[in-house]
Amino acid sequence: MSLARVHNFSISLDGFGTGEGTSREAYFGHAGERLHEWMFATRWWEAGGTGGVDDAFVRQHDPGIGAEIMGAGKFGFPGWHEDPEWQGAWGSNPPFHSPVFVLTHHVRPPIEMEGGTTFHFLDATPAEALEAAREAAGGKDVRIGGGATVVRDFLAAGLIDFMHVAVVPILLGRGVRLWDGLEGLEGRFKIEATSSPGNVTHLTFTRASE
Repeated sequence: MSLARVHNFSISLDGFGTGEGTSREAYFGHAGERLHEWMFATRWWEAGGTGGVDDAFVRQHDPGIGAEIMGAGKFGFPGWHEDPEWQGAWGSNPPFHSPVFVLTHHVRPPIEMEGGTTFHFLDATPAEALEAAREAAGGKDVRIGGGATVVRDFLAAGLIDFMHVAVVPILLGRGVRLWDGLEGLEGRFKIEATSSPGNVTHLTFTRASE
């Protein structure tokens, strides 16, 4: 069976995966781009960027992925469902290049984009969404793309096989936290930590053998 994987999910030292006050103009709220600056500095993101540990981790985002699941908050700003023209925040050629399943209570017809990305909108449980994404992935793995609430829900349901979390050395104080309600999670995974010269700590969670 294909794996459910999380990659390059950035959180602050106090566990927030996004800031407070998200809007069309502030996609990550008061956090701005601070959670993702380590990624923007890599060669994977931009020619002339840095190599090394950060670049090696970020490059694991795409290989072997056949579909993605994301939450309504990653697809758009609060209230995006009221804008029939909204097609996501990534332009005409989104970086997913695969079927993407958006979990939302505001279902709309699929949106086919350039580059192989088609957004499908589901009002479904994590297990139901994963089943649909696995079927679309054609034997490849499914990426659980976030935001924090979606990743937390999939972890709580025991559906994540591998997760990469990048802990960024900032304190946000408010926003949406990843770890709430997941006490004892460490017992279900083999956890490894790697530090980078950019002061980011990369944590990998691999499902422990039963």
